[in-house]
Amino acid sequence: MDSRTKEEVGEEVMEGKKSGNLDGSANSKVRGVGGISSKDMIFRADKIDLKSLDVQLEKHLSRVWSRKVEQQRPKEEWEIDLSKLDLRNEVAHGTYGIVYRGTYDNQDVAVKLLDWGEDGLATVAETAAIRASFQQEVTVWQKLDHPNVTKFIGASMGTSNLKLPSKAPADEPSTLTSKACCVVVEFLPGGTLKQFLIRNRRKKLALKVVVQLALDLSRGLSYLHSKKIVHRDVKSENMLLDAQRNLKIADFGVARVEAQNPRDMTGETGTLGYMAPEVLEGKPYNRRCDVYSFGICLWEIYCCDMPYPDLSFADVSSAVVRQNLRPNIPRCCPNSLANIMRKCWDGHPEKRPEMSEVVTMLEAIDTSKGGGMIPDDQAPGGCFCFAPVRGP
Repeated sequence: MDSRTKEEVGEEVMEGKKSGNLDGSANSKVRGVGGISSKDMIFRADKIDLKSLDVQLEKHLSRVWSRKVEQQRPKEEWEIDLSKLDLRNEVAHGTYGIVYRGTYDNQDVAVKLLDWGEDGLATVAETAAIRASFQQEVTVWQKLDHPNVTKFIGASMGTSNLKLPSKAPADEPSTLTSKACCVVVEFLPGGTLKQFLIRNRRKKLALKVVVQLALDLSRGLSYLHSKKIVHRDVKSENMLLDAQRNLKIADFGVARVEAQNPRDMTGETGTLGYMAPEVLEGKPYNRRCDVYSFGICLWEIYCCDMPYPDLSFADVSSAVVRQNLRPNIPRCCPNSLANIMRKCWDGHPEKRPEMSEVVTMLEAIDTSKGGGMIPDDQAPGGCFCFAPVRGP
């Protein structure tokens, strides 16, 4: 560049704009509004937002890459025809995605959407991890067939042409990015087990209902374990109920095939309050971590309450590992049920029963005489083991 300053160049540019002639020639105007050819325009380098250009370029390259990948890769056997999928309304919003109710080929379905977007915030590694997690969930779920496991219908690795329902009548349906994915499963109208327990927090459940829900959950987990699958996030929020109150296990986002060597399965995976001590400590673990979580769920089902309602997550983690903290079992709880809870949440994984053994123990409980939280000689109103009423 010559000895002229940026200010002098800028003044010349402004003079050129006023006269409509940037290069001194009479032919600098072209057709169109403003009439200035892009090749004749002068930009100040210090006024260009390079960061914004980088983001825009990244978005463009990402879209091109996604389209090329989708066009080149072969279709999986579980991939659905998006033209048959119709989303109606949002039913849940979680950490890893949004769940919609809809129809697929005239069947009521629930659709779990994962959309990590193209906003430039997620790194390549983060995007790859989420996509791998999605593929893992689909791989696990598509092979399962059991009455106590939510039925998998199909999935899609690219849903950019899927229209989302608008939140307001006047709104236009929004669209997804090219990296979005979805899992389609049967729709269960009973909601989550946690929602059901909250609705019954004050009146509690009859013993036969408690045992039936526990049996459904234990049978589903026993089936998963027979297939060498560890759920790793067993909790009441991940269990769904159908119209007849049959329980089905859902959400396989962190499920994985059990490793032959327990040392290959480490890391804090799950939800605090349900996580086994060995998981909390980051030690090697196996399917017995699901057994521990089942014990906590069994307590929840019986009590219709939350474990550790007055403790922070940090306090729970520390106390479970160092002080062998467990939920308080009410005095009215039948010994047959209380013993199963204690065996399942034993601090030593090797002392916990297999889920198939838990099924056998639950099947042996006689529920014909009632008992538990709702004694035979009382109207359904719950016992007084908990005072004051706790929970959400």
